[in-house]
Amino acid sequence: QVQLVESGGGLVQAGGSLRLSCAASGFIFSINHMGWFRQAPGKQRELVASITSGGSTNYADAVKGRFTISTENAENTWYLQMNNLKPEDTAVYYCNRAVVPFDLWGQGTQVTVSS
Repeated sequence: QVQLVESGGGLVQAGGSLRLSCAASGFIFSINHMGWFRQAPGKQRELVASITSGGSTNYADAVKGRFTISTENAENTWYLQMNNLKPEDTAVYYCNRAVVPFDLWGQGTQVTVSS
């Protein structure tokens, strides 16, 4: 069982920045490829960034060049630095295994970008 807790969301103006955090506890040895997902109202959840245990990263085209995923392995924490935010980035953001997500998702953290 893994518990995932996201934090760091908020309300920001377009062009602003936020840093999201994801704290994992439990059977974290099963996490070798972590992802940040987001779900906007009326839309499906989508993977926006991922990082492997080896440090390789991948980004959705919509966030490439603006978002950066990173991790502090010693702290079992993953981060998503979001710069130059746009109104279309408004969504609830979640972390989970990138390829085969755990069934149990965290509560997510709301990001709202005003124009």
